[in-house]
Amino acid sequence: MNRLEPGKTVLEVDELMQLLPHRFPMLLVDRLVDIAPGEGAVGIKNVSYGEPFFQGHFPQKPVMPGVLIIEAMAQSAAAYTSYTEELDVEGKVVLFMGVDRARFRRPVVPGDQLRIAVKTIQRRPPVWRFSGEATVDGKKVAEAHYSAMLAAGV
Repeated sequence: MNRLEPGKTVLEVDELMQLLPHRFPMLLVDRLVDIAPGEGAVGIKNVSYGEPFFQGHFPQKPVMPGVLIIEAMAQSAAAYTSYTEELDVEGKVVLFMGVDRARFRRPVVPGDQLRIAVKTIQRRPPVWRFSGEATVDGKKVAEAHYSAMLAAGV
């Protein structure tokens, strides 16, 4: 069972690290806001030039890789689900099962704030299906449906 105070509408990065096994440089969510149990939440990722992936993607024109945007969606959904459903995440990990309908609309670059709205589409523990929509300054940059499961630590 997570040890976070129930009923919060905002989780800061230190609280997210209690719910997720990810750490820098793979922790891709800085904050979870607008948490509404049974509805969804919004993950926030502040994209900085110091991100390690920008060294090679691409040095002259830094663009956040689409696969990492999808990963940020998955982490947002995992934190939202773990928190609102008070899942016992001790010794467990949330694993991707599939990604569908992924679309990338515009590049995400240093200085952008990625806002990732996630919603649960289907809940059949230990498997969940989600939809995610990422925006920057109110403009859609990516969207996807994806599934994940809670599994014993690997």
